Amino acid sequence: MKVSYYPGCALHGTAIEYNESTKAISRLLGVELCELPDWNCCGASSAHGRDDALAHNLVARNLGIAARQGMDVVIPCAACYGRFKTAERESGDTVESGRSRNFLILNLLEFFVSSPLWEKMPALKKRPLTGLKVVCYYGCLLVRPPQIVGTANPENPDMLDRLMTLLGAESIPWSYKTDCCGGSLALTRKDIVQHLTQKLCAQAIQAGAEAVVVACPLCQANLDTRQEKISQEPGEKYELPILYFTELMGLAFGHPQAPKWLRRHFINPTKLLLTKGLL
Repeated sequence: MKVSYYPGCALHGTAIEYNESTKAISRLLGVELCELPDWNCCGASSAHGRDDALAHNLVARNLGIAARQGMDVVIPCAACYGRFKTAERESGDTVESGRSRNFLILNLLEFFVSSPLWEKMPALKKRPLTGLKVVCYYGCLLVRPPQIVGTANPENPDMLDRLMTLLGAESIPWSYKTDCCGGSLALTRKDIVQHLTQKLCAQAIQAGAEAVVVACPLCQANLDTRQEKISQEPGEKYELPILYFTELMGLAFGHPQAPKWLRRHFINPTKLLLTKGLL
């Protein structure tokens, strides 16, 4: 199976382990990711707040490249995915309009879970994630706005939960799976981001989670890098691993590079995974 692949800026920089694990898992599943040639930044997450035309045209150029490749486009970043789906709707090229494109725009999670690839996964499991308690954090951009991205249940999505269960982990229900982490405010309003990330980490721990599973590089960065700062508050101490779902897929599938990906995080999950017999 071949698909077009739009990694976005984060996966070539701060989220390189997400990019590497995505490519590695895709190869195991028999998927060839064909990176869009000469792709450009989609403008997430600030362009649409400054210039509507620029924000649209940044994505439109990438859509034109994808159209020439003629394959479905898979996008691992929730912010990029939202911008692509928004530009698609603004252009009028949707199924509802009768002017459908020759390809689908899919986020990486739905590509893995809502396709025939799902049926291949049980046979690939070499080290089930038995005993690992996680909460699944979708964030706000992967599932909203539902009229743009088409999420069936934006308040209580379950694709990531189902995937973790398939891999053998215990996915704990909680009420904060689609709350915002602060996203693009990381540089401009650190106070807001700190408050939001503290709440999410506290609620994850209260729910009984030993780690948080994410599908967005912005969410991962906010939750992973802020814990040292929020632990400076009186009575607070956070060391909660924030893991990409692709890393846990690699771990469960026995990929030899999984330990390397996991060691790159600010909150190193190695000790936790060793106690579970997963490393």
